[in-house]
Amino acid sequence: MSEPIRLSKRLIELVGCSRREAELFIEGGWVSVDGEIIDEPQFKVGNQKVELAPDAKADAPEPVTLLLNQPAELDPESALAIITPATLAEEHRYGKRPLKGHFLRLACAAELQPGASGLQVFSQDWRIIRKLTDDIAKLEQEYVVEVSGEMAEHGLNRLNHGVKWKGRELPAVKASWQNETRLRFAMKNPQPGLLAQLCASVGLTVVSMRRIRVGGVSLGKIAPGHWRYLSAKEKF
Repeated sequence: MSEPIRLSKRLIELVGCSRREAELFIEGGWVSVDGEIIDEPQFKVGNQKVELAPDAKADAPEPVTLLLNQPAELDPESALAIITPATLAEEHRYGKRPLKGHFLRLACAAELQPGASGLQVFSQDWRIIRKLTDDIAKLEQEYVVEVSGEMAEHGLNRLNHGVKWKGRELPAVKASWQNETRLRFAMKNPQPGLLAQLCASVGLTVVSMRRIRVGGVSLGKIAPGHWRYLSAKEKF
């Protein structure tokens, strides 16, 4: 049995590529060891069968954006810890293979309202991070809010045209009933606590809040605690 060596070194021996190319092939998920994709150049191999995919490209992996259905009790840092290959929603994989590099250097953008669940965005792509930072005030966000209590007379109309609460003018929003206990709100750049204030202004109490859309990107049918990749066709 040969002495175990780094996978990148074995690949160099096999295909005659440079060290950097070997690392890019491996980090890109193009190299398998005994049929299993290994994306760590430092992985040690002995006599295992190492193969490079025929269509392999020695390119730096494209930055990814991950959309998590975040449980309400988690903050962004805790939420990041539950994003693993095991919690990927299979039907929303979009042909991508989860690589270790996909879970590094992720930044949270367009954070949820405090206490809310639903769509949380984590990205490696500086273009998306910049858009969700610089243009967040222009992007409509949509929340489904479960409420208790009885809405004041003409409450829905008031929400849609602007209301006063404790002497403050609250912004007009797009509000509609989703069912008997849930309101759907669409608004731009909701400030922390705004949804609770809007509901209180018409006699309602918030039970739970869930964000389902930011700009042109919707969460989709993903179980709480699971995530998906942003597809190439989706734009915030």
